[in-house]
Amino acid sequence: MKKKCMEHKIKSVCPGSIAEELELEPGDVLLAVNGQEIEDIFDYHYYINEEYLTVLVRKADGEEWELEIEKEFEEDLGITFENSLMDEYRSCRNKCIFCFIDQMPKGMRDTLYFKDDDSRLSFLQGNYVTLTNMSDHDIDRIIRYHLEPINISFHTMNPQLRCKMLNNRFAGDIFPKIKRLAQAGIEMNGQIVLCKGINDGAELEYSIQKLTEYLPYLRSVSVVPVGLTKFRDGLYPLEGFEKEDACAVIDCIEAWQKKIYKEYGLHFMHASDEWYILAGRPFPEEARYDGYLQLENGVGMMRLLAQETRAALAKMQNQKRRQMQEYSVQENGIWKTGKQNVQSQTSGSSAQPRELSLATGRLAAPYLEQLYQEIRAYAPEVTLHIYEIRNDFFGEKITVSGLLTGTDLLAQLKGRPLGQELLLPVSMLRSGEQVFLDDMTVEQLERALQIKIRIVKSSGYDFVRAVTGQDIAQEEEEADE
Repeated sequence: MKKKCMEHKIKSVCPGSIAEELELEPGDVLLAVNGQEIEDIFDYHYYINEEYLTVLVRKADGEEWELEIEKEFEEDLGITFENSLMDEYRSCRNKCIFCFIDQMPKGMRDTLYFKDDDSRLSFLQGNYVTLTNMSDHDIDRIIRYHLEPINISFHTMNPQLRCKMLNNRFAGDIFPKIKRLAQAGIEMNGQIVLCKGINDGAELEYSIQKLTEYLPYLRSVSVVPVGLTKFRDGLYPLEGFEKEDACAVIDCIEAWQKKIYKEYGLHFMHASDEWYILAGRPFPEEARYDGYLQLENGVGMMRLLAQETRAALAKMQNQKRRQMQEYSVQENGIWKTGKQNVQSQTSGSSAQPRELSLATGRLAAPYLEQLYQEIRAYAPEVTLHIYEIRNDFFGEKITVSGLLTGTDLLAQLKGRPLGQELLLPVSMLRSGEQVFLDDMTVEQLERALQIKIRIVKSSGYDFVRAVTGQDIAQEEEEADE
């Protein structure tokens, strides 16, 4: 039986592109490039980079066209496909004892229940993958196309324990694959979801020791505590960490950081911010985050936010200082009144009062309060109500802002002083949309609370700009000019 050809339907053709000149249209199907079937988007970009190529396309009427193309090296054809990956997304085959998706209630939108475990998304979007559904062919393609970094969920370096934690009898077989990636010079990052009494303590020590064997190509590994929702009926019994547990985890990781840094100039192992908050310890200094390689795993988010906030405040102060200097150079007192106004604005005595509110998770609330007090030293006219939102939807053990719902926001903010605007972090919303996890929209929440909502990006500059109303970014551009 003849093998079915892999087909990729064209979604759109860019105006003025090579594809438009060749009269390709939406609905046409790409069959092959240079005689090679295209498995996914990486194959496609690899083969079309050439200056001379042939493209086999089937038109809507069934006629097949073989097109010969001469173009510049790496010049794009101007085609987008209906499936951006040009292949089916690979789902997770494991049944991890700590899986967050298994701890979600029924009745939410279907996309929230999809467990991706696709190494291509690791490269494209930074997702973490277990490598359990990857074949040698997949590893060959990563090496061939030099797809990096690849982000790997290790959890443990004990093969038997990994099989238990992932509920997959083949989960302990990934280490030869990782060795091949390291030998090929593929950059990797890793993560360990720590479960109390399972992969912590001596098992964590063992895992760290084994992970160092992949240095320097394994650039970083984060250790994050397991997230436990209230929907765990019938699931593996897990318990949360206490303060003394967090102290032990930090002590272990920081001891390894010192050893590894001496040899490799990297701190390599990183504890997420949650451990330091639970332990009641100050966050590490900025240099110990190695350029924030594990930011998406909550490693260094609070330190970076503080650094950026203070940098933004310094720019505000510099801007006011320059304004004062400009007024002071005028002769014969012509700008005396203007100078006095600038001085008043610097001290905050004549600026317009500004009252706002901000809602966040329990984890970040006390640190945002500290940063607000620093902002007040520069902008005393600002009153910011910071509301710590309890996660009733998933349970009180979930403390991050990104897992708060519109339902909890509405219930806990209704009737409270909100000022002129309500600030919400962008992490609360579905990527690229104005929708919360429970499908409530920002517009619906605005109507229910009768307040204008401003979505704030994750940087300290955006935080200061939202609180003070001053355009720090514009000031930065002017300073560069």
